[in-house]
Amino acid sequence: MLGGFVAAAAVTIALVMPPAIDPAAAQWTQTSSGPLTAADRDLLVKVRQAGLWEMPVGDYAQTRAESQRVKEVGKLIMQDHQKLDLMTRQVAKRLGVDLPDEPNADQQRWMAQLAAESGPAFDKDFANLLRAAHGKVFTVVAAVRAGTRNSEVRKFAQEGVNFVMRHMTLLESTGLVDHNQLPEPPTPSPAPPVAMAVETRRHT
Repeated sequence: MLGGFVAAAAVTIALVMPPAIDPAAAQWTQTSSGPLTAADRDLLVKVRQAGLWEMPVGDYAQTRAESQRVKEVGKLIMQDHQKLDLMTRQVAKRLGVDLPDEPNADQQRWMAQLAAESGPAFDKDFANLLRAAHGKVFTVVAAVRAGTRNSEVRKFAQEGVNFVMRHMTLLESTGLVDHNQLPEPPTPSPAPPVAMAVETRRHT
């Protein structure tokens, strides 16, 4: 009798309890262009935020920079981000991704710093702050481009890679970027021992 009651109770609990949610599955949604992952959404957010601070500081360069090259680079980056921002908003709308309306805290701090500077100090900080920021976002864009399963995000990430590489080259063309202050490339994984590699070849 007791055994029957326990079994019935177990069935009742199984019926009313919601199914367990796989955390990995909860982070992606299916779209017409393929699965959309958390990394895909994060890419759109980061590119949007990059534009929200780089467009204004590109405009700052027109009145605060002393170097003519910094002014030219600032204008080109501002114009590129106007195009990229429109593309970002269009892709996000089609994929149902919410985008921020303001830069993150670090970006706001960099904007305030540059807004308070002029002349050679502005030129140097403009080139180095933007070059460091582009290096960080490049790793995000490249990783998504390499691994996304969403065809629309893949196309967008390809455009993003092209823009970021162009901007890094433009910033370096000012001659003001201190490469010693940039993060070093990650340390490569150690190569397998030679003896192991030889042994592997013998068995293949």
